[in-house]
Amino acid sequence: MRWVIRGISALLFTAAALLGLLLLLPGEKIAGLAADQVEKQTGRKLTISGPVQFSFWPTVGIKADGVWFQNAGWAGPDPMFQAERLNIGLDAADLLSGTVNITELTAILPVLNLAVDADGRGNWEFSQAQTSAATSDPETTTLLSVARMGLRGATLRYAPHGEAPIELTQVDLDLNWPNPDAAAEFDISLRPAGAPVRLTGNVEDMAALMNGASTRSRVAAKLPGGKALFEGAIATNGQVQGQLTLNSDNTSDAFQAVGLGDVELPNGMGQRVDLATAVAYDGVGKLTFDELSADLDGNRFTGEATVDLTPERPNVVARLTADALNLSEALSSDETTPASASQTGWSTDRIDASALSSADGDVSFTFNSLRAGDLRFGPSQLQLSLERSRAVMKLQPAALFDGQVRGQMVVNNRSGLSIGGDLNFEGVRLEQLLGQTAGFDKLNGEAVGQLQYLASGNSIDALMKSMSGKGRLDVGKGFFTGFDLEALMKPGGGNGGSTVFDAMKGTFAMEAGILDNQDLLMQVKGISVEGAGQVLLGAQALDYLFTPKVETGDQLISIPVKVTGPWADPKIRPDLSRAVAPKLEEVKEDAKQKLRETISEKLEVDVTPDQNVNEILKDRIEKEAKDQLLKFLSGN
Repeated sequence: MRWVIRGISALLFTAAALLGLLLLLPGEKIAGLAADQVEKQTGRKLTISGPVQFSFWPTVGIKADGVWFQNAGWAGPDPMFQAERLNIGLDAADLLSGTVNITELTAILPVLNLAVDADGRGNWEFSQAQTSAATSDPETTTLLSVARMGLRGATLRYAPHGEAPIELTQVDLDLNWPNPDAAAEFDISLRPAGAPVRLTGNVEDMAALMNGASTRSRVAAKLPGGKALFEGAIATNGQVQGQLTLNSDNTSDAFQAVGLGDVELPNGMGQRVDLATAVAYDGVGKLTFDELSADLDGNRFTGEATVDLTPERPNVVARLTADALNLSEALSSDETTPASASQTGWSTDRIDASALSSADGDVSFTFNSLRAGDLRFGPSQLQLSLERSRAVMKLQPAALFDGQVRGQMVVNNRSGLSIGGDLNFEGVRLEQLLGQTAGFDKLNGEAVGQLQYLASGNSIDALMKSMSGKGRLDVGKGFFTGFDLEALMKPGGGNGGSTVFDAMKGTFAMEAGILDNQDLLMQVKGISVEGAGQVLLGAQALDYLFTPKVETGDQLISIPVKVTGPWADPKIRPDLSRAVAPKLEEVKEDAKQKLRETISEKLEVDVTPDQNVNEILKDRIEKEAKDQLLKFLSGN
């Protein structure tokens, strides 16, 4: 028992002696030794301008205020690192032998300035050529090895060569790097917009990464509204290659957390997101997504995409494929069709087309079905090209309005907004086409045709009032709602307020928002109907005349029908003046013929229709007068 007591006493005495020796070492002396050690390893000065205190808890070390660390000469005058306070953990055994071995660094309210030069070298890389203890290989790069590092309330600035610097504030970081040749684990908390964004993971070869080499890494992000995971290779020059998965159950919260503001995506466009892709970034500005698979609120698509950020405007190239898409809530009916505006005219609100200048690109999209408000697409292939504020949408084809539409549509905002198109369609339903594009759903039938159009203006009202172009239309069986030509021509017949036709065709031209048609031909159960007039696109009105003709025995009956007024509620009435005029002309001609016959009989002279009756009577009177005068003069 006595030996046990003596052993414990010896241990306590030794500990007390060691503690005493540590107390005898002044903090400023230890800080100076640490600064010398840092300069020896990095070739740069570590300056401590404030008071220095020796500490035993929670680690053996010193607390130094007013600390700053010299930057690389090419990186500017600001220090690479500065902090209000720096806690430096030391290896006690090495310290007693006169060696300063830094095991832990914790910085309070630090500012860290990171930069990359034209050669891709970071200012955190330290060459032996910069140190006083140069080796035979001046290009050898060394690293300051610290087992544990922490930042509290840090400001991080990163300035890639030739690019605008990136700054993050309120950053907390814990780095566990027990061996320079081992993996490093990190835990970072960022607050771009107040809410914490946490990044955790590891770097397999931290030394290689700090020296500019690419190394395997795993980074998991957790933030309000979602999470993400990257596994792959990273490098300090910005190069990235690996697998990325992203899951968000509230993208609005996620956008706010990363500082993008209050962004509310409509349902179908990404309120909830599940995404997986192979991702690569070349460190210069080109971002590539391969084997992309995404689910946006149940809308699933796959494909590949490349985003090039190096041009003046980002360039996007993508090839995407989907099965069934539903954007009905994203594009409500009052946004996809102007029908609701037909009672009050087109909207005069200014159209903001500035987004066309935000990027260039070429995106193709193939899908089996798409619902967008009132629009219903079947299997379609669309290609969108965007260049210098001019967008071209090619339909190759699009299954739309229950038919097929081919051609292209153009939106150009280079010098004011203009739209144009050249479309061919087959088998489309007119009630859908006209109802969803112009708010006019009174014409029903399946049509084949062509449309070329061009308009300019900064509102829908201005576009419709400037519309020009041409087209043709050929319709099979169909009907008009609102009036019944058959009932008008055949009393007791008809279709209860609708005009049912067997065929209809015609051509049209557009100028200054007025569609003009002069050759409409329609067949209505044995009735031949001709049409001519105008559709006032800008005014949403009609000024049109239907002329039905029906033969009854040896007679041809025709009662023209005038359609005028707003196309939402037009006035439809027979044009009796046009109906009676031919009859009056016929009666007038009959009277003239009877008069000619009477004159021919009485005067015993032939009177032809091309002769003037008044002239014939005048000539006859003059002749009789001459005859009577000659008789008088001759004494007879």
